[in-house]
Amino acid sequence: MENNNTRRNFLKQTAILSTGTIIGSSIFNSAFASENPLKLENHILELDTMDFQGNYSLPKLPYAYDALEPHIDKITMEIHYSKHHQAYVTNLNKAIETLDKNLVEHSKSLESIFGKMSKFPEAIRNNGGGHYNHSLFWSLLKPNGGGTPKGKLGDAITSTFGSFDEFKKQFGDASMKRFGSGWAWLVVQDGKLVIGSTANQDNPLMSLRGKGLKGKPVLALDVWEHAYYLKNQNRRADYIASFWNVVNWEAAEALFNS
Repeated sequence: MENNNTRRNFLKQTAILSTGTIIGSSIFNSAFASENPLKLENHILELDTMDFQGNYSLPKLPYAYDALEPHIDKITMEIHYSKHHQAYVTNLNKAIETLDKNLVEHSKSLESIFGKMSKFPEAIRNNGGGHYNHSLFWSLLKPNGGGTPKGKLGDAITSTFGSFDEFKKQFGDASMKRFGSGWAWLVVQDGKLVIGSTANQDNPLMSLRGKGLKGKPVLALDVWEHAYYLKNQNRRADYIASFWNVVNWEAAEALFNS
């Protein structure tokens, strides 16, 4: 009974996948009930939802599976979301069941887990990261997206990289040079924009042994093959080029300003 209470308290404490800077706690509670493509309120997608038993569950996509075509195809979106992302959620819930009581009690949120990542088992790292990364990724895509970023983010990109085209080149290079599976990121690090990448389902919020990429996520691109192989096969460069047509710059701007 004590272990059940500990887990229940942990799940209540982690009801919102808090980054400390990104997400409000109940912005989309009513919107997620709809089966129709959703309009993001303030351009921010809630990164975590719970079912009635207090387990992690998939956030509903803010658009239909085919809404990003022809740039990202319907079948890839459906499999990516309903199979791959769902697997991370399922396995995260299973991994939480196995956590040592003392470790659970010192972990108030996934943000705090990421901050002490080296203390947690690989299953939490891989599946917690997978759930967070994908939830963030969905919010950074939208139908009829793309174009150039405006506002403070647009100004910061130009100031940091010289031009938007140069930013796209450097971000594309980071995406292409990530060997195997992983993610490309634009983050705020020590007040400055930085481009980098992480392996597997790691993210810049994780405190890991070694240097690694650290910072507040602003933009993310999934470069695992399951994100693009059905349409682009081994042509990752084509997938990266397509990404620029569906970027939700308003969401990225909200993250940058948060």
